[in-house]
Order: sequence, then structure tokens, then C-alpha cells
Amino acid sequence: MSEPVILRETFEGLNGVVKVTLNRPAVHNALDDYVIEELSQAFVDLGKDPSIRAIVLTASGRIFSAGADLNHMKRVAAYTLEKNIEEAKKLSRLLDIIDQCPKPTIACVQGAAFGGGVGLIAACDIAICVEEAFFCLSEVKWGLIPAMISPYVINAVGQRQARRYVLTADRMSAADALRLGLVHQVVGEGELEATAEALAVSILKGSPEAIKASKDLIRFVESRPIDETIHAETARRIAVVRSSVEGQEGINAFLAKRTPSWALKSEEG
Repeated sequence: MSEPVILRETFEGLNGVVKVTLNRPAVHNALDDYVIEELSQAFVDLGKDPSIRAIVLTASGRIFSAGADLNHMKRVAAYTLEKNIEEAKKLSRLLDIIDQCPKPTIACVQGAAFGGGVGLIAACDIAICVEEAFFCLSEVKWGLIPAMISPYVINAVGQRQARRYVLTADRMSAADALRLGLVHQVVGEGELEATAEALAVSILKGSPEAIKASKDLIRFVESRPIDETIHAETARRIAVVRSSVEGQEGINAFLAKRTPSWALKSEEG
């Protein structure tokens, strides 16, 4: 029986934190239609599960992801244009599912990422990588373009830097990725798991509903002018949240100098 292409397991014994692992190390975790479907379903399921508080995206083997499976791309190229477009939309849907996931997502990058693999990282809320990792938008070398991943990559590094790395297909070092905003932290090889765990623990201290609302708030505010519409909508959102069950619990816990009900029990004391 073959190994599943996507693994799901509790992360380091932290209740409510799930590790989702790309598990095709023999082909450097390349993305074909089946992997995309399975990964999409994993994030949909976990996003809907009220017991899940955070999702950590990892990969097996030395390479985080080689991006698109070129054998799959070769097969798809023979499709009609309409069918080709439908196949391409599957990756767009996956990236949207990750980006819109109501649970915080952490990309934990242990090795190189190419093309679509970079898109997965850019779609996550937080990204950390090891010093040896590098990133490459290699599509133009193969006569392709980074189409579906482009909104997420450009959002992460900006249009100017995207031009430089998309047009040259040059490798982006871990230090460059940190400087440009693709990743938030670079750590030693032996520190990756512990760093992801520390981030997850920080998330577990926050209100699940407030975190979900904050993700939605960031998407709403992004790139909008600071005008009366923004003032009115942000005021409405805080009014709704602070009168909610979790909002009241957080305020009462602070005033009573106790830990809120949703936080890690180990933090009480």
C-alpha cells in the first residue's frame, strides 16, 4: 500500500495544533492534481473543525516542494483550452483555501521551494525557514509563468521585487526571503520544529474567534484608503467583537488577573 501524499498529525502534542505534511519526498513534493486535491481537502476540513486552533504546513525529505509536477503539466498541456483552464483553477482554489483559512497557518520550510511551493508559503499567515533553504520562481526557465501563485507572492514581497525574481528565475536565499518579507524568521536546522511550536503556543494564548476576526480584518483593511468607510467598518467590527462571548471573557479575565478560558492551561498560575 502506497504512502499517503498528505499526512495529518497532532503537532508536538499540542492539542488543537495539526501538522499537515507534503509527503512525496521521492519527487521532491511536486504538486500534481491529486496532491492539490488532497491538500485542499485537508485545509477545508481543518478550517471547519472547531477543535483546531492552528495548522502547521511542513514537508518530508530535503526539499519543501519542487512546485508543479512537470509530468502532470505535460499531460495537461494536451487538454483543450477549457479543460486546461479548469485544471489551473485547482491550484488557485488551493491557494485561496489556505489564504482564507479561518485558522492561523504556519509554513515550516526545511528546504528549497520552487514555483508552486513558494506560492504555498506565501499563502500562509506565517512562514519560517532554515538557513539553508532557498526559493526560486523558476517558471520562465521552462517556458511557463507563475500565474496562480503571483497574487500571493506579489502580496508577500511587492511588485518591484517580484519582477526581479520572476523575470530572472534567480534563487532567493533565506536571508533575502527574510529581508523581502516572504518569510518571517530564519533559524538553524535544529531549531525549526521548536520555533514552529513556540509560534503555535503563542497562537493558543489568543481567542480563537478574535484571531479569526483579525485575519478577516487584515484582508478588509489591506490597500483600502483610510476614509470614513474604514472608520465606520472598523468601529463596527470592534463593537461586535467586544460584546461577544469571547470578548467579554477576555476583558473579565484581564480585570480578574486570571487566564482566559481558551488559553493554554499551563499558562495559569
